[in-house]
Amino acid sequence: MSAPNSTAIAKTGFSFKRWLTGIFIDLYNVYKFVLRFFKEVFFPPYEFKEILKQCYDVGVKSLLLISVTGFIVGVIFTKQSRPSLSEFGATSWLPSLVSIAILRALASLVTALIAAGKVGSSIGAELGSMRVTEQIDAMEVSGTKPFKYLVCTRVLATTITIPLLASYTAFIALLGGYLNVSQNEGTSYTTFMEQVFEPLTFIDFWSTLAKSIMFGFTIGIVGCYQGYNSSRGTEGVGKAANAAVVTAMFLVFIEEVIIVQIFGWFR
Repeated sequence: MSAPNSTAIAKTGFSFKRWLTGIFIDLYNVYKFVLRFFKEVFFPPYEFKEILKQCYDVGVKSLLLISVTGFIVGVIFTKQSRPSLSEFGATSWLPSLVSIAILRALASLVTALIAAGKVGSSIGAELGSMRVTEQIDAMEVSGTKPFKYLVCTRVLATTITIPLLASYTAFIALLGGYLNVSQNEGTSYTTFMEQVFEPLTFIDFWSTLAKSIMFGFTIGIVGCYQGYNSSRGTEGVGKAANAAVVTAMFLVFIEEVIIVQIFGWFR
């Protein structure tokens, strides 16, 4: 009876060791991928046309979804916050509450989650299909630099565009909040905006900007890594797109917690 148990324990230990080794190998590969990005992004040739094209794909093509989502977030948050404030007769604080919640957290986080689902999956699937059809290999053989053209441009595009989209989301969400407040409280636009910016400080704007930049970089680098290193076959394309979304969303939440904690020390 002891021999089978020993064999099972040995197999379990071996599988755990192999799993742990695989994690460290993946982390090392990610480290090399990120390091390669920083080595190549600052040196010519610079693909400005491709960067602008990717910014258009990331930003302009996401405006409709961002607009609808941001407006709904502003309306729903304002509507759900009113009953709690009305119990204490503090509905006049509603614009300040909405501005703090949206500008400090919701605008950048909602934008990043939408971009992770839409842009991250698109980048992972696109680069994954290029890897499967050997287009990346053909670019390497022809003497071009596929990493700079495919990876650096997309990561730069998401890093630049996500902060702009987050600012737009904040504006649309505040507009939705204003319409809800104006309808129920009769607050004018001028009064609403004065109360919106009253509790905010420069630290709030800097924290939102820092989070948006980090979120954009994370979404771009994760999508490119999963697609650029996808396995052979059409199944690898689907896995790359799915892994890009799941990993990017998970990292976005981790970064949100860390950055909020860091900037909380300065408040």
